[in-house]
Amino acid sequence: MFSLKPPRPTFRSYLLPPPQTDDKINSEPKIKKLEPVLLPASCPWCAGKCLRPRILPHGWQHSCLPPQGKPRRTVSGKPWRFSGALKLLLRIQMSSARLASSTTVVVCPVPQAHHLFLSMIIPALLPRILKSSGEIVVNEVNFVRKCIASDTSQYDLWGKLICSNFKISFITDDPMPLQKFHYRNLLLGEHDVPLTCIEQIVTLNDHKRKQKVLGPNQKLKFNPTELIIYCKDFRIVRFRFDESGPESAKKVCLAIAHYSQPTDLQLLFAFEYVGKKYHNSAGKANGAPLGAGGGSSQKTPLFETYSDWDREVKRTGASGWRVCSINEGYMISTCLPEYFVVPSSLADQDLKVFSHSFVGRRMPFWCWSHSNGSALVRTALIRDVLQQRKIEQRICNAITKSHPQRSDVYKSDLDKTLPNIQDIQVAFVKLKQLCVNEPFEETEEKWLSSLENTRWLEYVRAFLKHAAELVYVLESKRLSVVLQEEEGRDLSCIIASLVQVMLDPYFRTITGFQSLIQKEWVMAGYPFLDRCNHLKRSEKEAPVFLLFLDTTWQLLEQCPAAFEFSETYLAVLHDSTRVALFGTFLFNSPHQRVQQSTEFAISKNIQLGDEKGLKFPSVWDWSLQFTPKDCTLFHNPFYIGKSTPCVQNGSVKSFKRTKKSYSSTLRGMPASLKNGIISEEELRPRRNSLILQVKPAPLETRDSQDWGAERFFQERASRPADLHGTILPHLSGAHIKLWKLCYFRWVPEAQIQHGGFITAFHKLSLLADEVDVLSRALRQPRGGPTPAPGPELAPSRLYFCAGGPHDAPGTPDFLSSSFPFSPVGNLCRRSISGTPLSKFLSGAKIWLSTETLANED
Repeated sequence: MFSLKPPRPTFRSYLLPPPQTDDKINSEPKIKKLEPVLLPASCPWCAGKCLRPRILPHGWQHSCLPPQGKPRRTVSGKPWRFSGALKLLLRIQMSSARLASSTTVVVCPVPQAHHLFLSMIIPALLPRILKSSGEIVVNEVNFVRKCIASDTSQYDLWGKLICSNFKISFITDDPMPLQKFHYRNLLLGEHDVPLTCIEQIVTLNDHKRKQKVLGPNQKLKFNPTELIIYCKDFRIVRFRFDESGPESAKKVCLAIAHYSQPTDLQLLFAFEYVGKKYHNSAGKANGAPLGAGGGSSQKTPLFETYSDWDREVKRTGASGWRVCSINEGYMISTCLPEYFVVPSSLADQDLKVFSHSFVGRRMPFWCWSHSNGSALVRTALIRDVLQQRKIEQRICNAITKSHPQRSDVYKSDLDKTLPNIQDIQVAFVKLKQLCVNEPFEETEEKWLSSLENTRWLEYVRAFLKHAAELVYVLESKRLSVVLQEEEGRDLSCIIASLVQVMLDPYFRTITGFQSLIQKEWVMAGYPFLDRCNHLKRSEKEAPVFLLFLDTTWQLLEQCPAAFEFSETYLAVLHDSTRVALFGTFLFNSPHQRVQQSTEFAISKNIQLGDEKGLKFPSVWDWSLQFTPKDCTLFHNPFYIGKSTPCVQNGSVKSFKRTKKSYSSTLRGMPASLKNGIISEEELRPRRNSLILQVKPAPLETRDSQDWGAERFFQERASRPADLHGTILPHLSGAHIKLWKLCYFRWVPEAQIQHGGFITAFHKLSLLADEVDVLSRALRQPRGGPTPAPGPELAPSRLYFCAGGPHDAPGTPDFLSSSFPFSPVGNLCRRSISGTPLSKFLSGAKIWLSTETLANED
C-alpha cells in the first residue's frame, strides 16, 4: 500500500515502502499498479488463526486475539484496518507481513483516487427504497454490527443502518446465519422495521454506563455504542456502533426517534406516498387508480358506496331492511359510514331526531341477518336518560317489524358481560412480558401458571363464549340481537364479527373475511389510529383487533376444514396493521380519512376532482406486499369447498351437502364436566343409534334459558359436522390455546426444527395438490393426452405443490414451527445485568419506563 503523506517516524510500517533518505520528498509519489484480487478466506495477518476475522466495507478488521492476553494494538486508539472491499481487496504487490511483536503497528491508508476507483468497480449496498413513492433517506451510518445472538457475536452481521421516513433498514451483503428460508415482502427487506412498528428506542454507552429512552425532539448527551429497538410485534433488534463514527451513530439514533414518533397524522408515510403518486401519475399507482389495487382487493367490497351495502342486504336475504343515506357527507355522525342499513319502518326524519340521543350519534345499524329472519344490530348507549325508554321502545318495535315472525328483541349489554379495553391492554402487556422473558428456560417450570396469570386466554374464552350464546339466540330462539356498548366501537366489533364467522360460511373465505373486517371494523368506525397507537401518544391503546384475530384462530384451530385461509394469513394481516402505508388500518373513522386527506391535498395542491379525499392503497391488495407464490401461503389445504367435485362411474359430479347446518365442533362445557371428565348420565347417544334416549327431567333449579342453551350445544355436538353451516367453539380450558405462530415466532428457544403444525400443513398440501392435479386430469376428454402432474398443468393455490421444487421425500430443511417467519436476529436480548432489558423484566411494565430512564444521562 502507499500513502500521499509520508509515514510517521514514530512507528514502523511493513506495508509501506521504506522511507526516502533524501531531504526532499517527492510531493507526487509514484503510484504502483494495483491489481484486484479476491478477498482471502482467512485473515492476512494471522493466516487464519484468528477466531473470527471480520470483513467490513472498508476492508479487513484484524480481530484475532493477541497472544498471552496482550491488548489489541492500535494507532491513535483505533484498531488496525487492512483496506479493501466486501468482494475485492486492492493491495500492493508486496509480501504479506505478519505482526511479530507487540509494538509493531500496520498502517494502510488509501489515497482519494483509489477510493474513487473502489466506488466505480464495487456496487454500493442500496436499501429497498420506494423513491418513486415518496420515501427518502433521512440518515445513515456505516460499519454497524447487527447482533444475531445474545450469547455470542460470531454470527453478527456487518453493514449499513439507514433511517427513512417509512422504515429503518439494515443493509448487508452477508447471508443470514442459521436461516434457510425467509418469505419476501416487497415493501420491507429482511432486516427492515416499519417506523409505526417501533414501540421504544433505547440507546446505551457501555464505557460510560449510560442509557436513555429516546423520545421525539430529545437530546442525546453521550455517544451511543448500542441501539436497542423494541417492536410492537414482540421483536427486539440490537445494533452495535463499535466501528462507526460516534457522531454518525448519534445522528441516526435521533433520526429514528424523531421519525418513529410523529406529532401529526399527516406526517405518516402513507400521506407522502399517496401525494407522490397523485403528482407522478395523476392519481394512479401501478397503472390502476389508487386504492383500487389488484389481486383480491378487486373482489373485496369496501362498503364505501350504496351498492356495496345493497348487495350485502340482498346476499343475506334481509327483508324489512333498507340502505340509509342520511349520513352522506357525514352530516349526522362522524364515526359512522355514509351509508348503513336500518329497519324499513324507520323514517329518515325519525333517525335524525333519535341520533342526538346516542353517544357519538351512533344510532342502531344493521350487521347481518339469519335465514330465519333474525337480525344482528349494533348500537351505542342512549345518553338522554329522559328519552331512553321512549327511543328504545321505538327502535325495538322497528326491529320486530323487520322480522318475518315479528319475534322479540334480545339486548346484550357488552359493557357488563365482557372485559373492557383497559383489562385487555393489561393482559396483553403481561403476555408480551412472558413471551420475551429472559432467560427463557427459567420460566419453563411456571409457564402454565404464568400464562394463566396474564388472563389473556381467559378473555379469549369469554368473547368466544358470549358469541356462541348469541348464536344460540339468533339461530335456535330466532330472536334478533342488539349489541349495546357505550360507544359501540370496540367490543361490539369483536362480537358482531365472531357471530357472523360462526354462522355464515361466506365470512370464512378469504374474500368474505376481508369484507367482514371492512364492514364491521373499518367502516363501522373502529379507532385503529388510537388503538394501534400509530402516533405514540394515545392513552387508549389496546389490542382489540388482535384479540379478534386470536379468537378467529381458535375457531380455525378447532375446525380447520371450515376456513379457506390459514393462520399465516391471520399473522400477516396483524403485521399489516403496523405498516403505515395502507389507509385500511390508519384512521379512527372513514370521516377522519376524508378530512385529513382533503386537508393534505389542499396543502400539496393536489386536484381531487369529484373524489372524497385521497384514495389510499388498500391492504387487501396483497400484490403490493407479496408475490403470487408467497400469497399461496394464505390458503388452507384443509379447506373443503362448498361443492366438492368427485368421480362416480367415470363421470365428474358435484357433491352437495344438505341444507341443514350441522356441526360437531362444540361448543361449550357440559354441565357435568368436572375435573375434565364427563359423567355417563350426561352422555348423549349418537344420531341413528339403537340406544333409546331418555328424556331428562326438567331441573327446577336451573334457569330455563341456560338449560336451553346447554341443550342446544349438546345437540350440536351429537350431530355430524357440516363445514358450511354453523360452527361453534370448544370452550373448555384444554381447547383454548396460545397462538404460538403469532406470539412465539421470534423466540429462538421455542422453535421446533422440522416440527410443529407446519409439518402436517406441508404433507396435507402435497396431498391436496396431488388430488387437484388428478381431478383436472380426470376432467380431460377420454382418449386425450394425460397431463403430467406438476405446476406446469395450472398454477396451484397451495405453496407446497406435488411434483414441485418442495416435494422431496421427508420434511424440507427450512421448515420449523415459526414458518414462514424466522427468529434469527429478531429477538436478540441483552444478557448483561443492569441493562434496560433486565430493568423492564424486573418491573411491572414490558418496556422501559421513560420517567425513570430519561434522566439517567
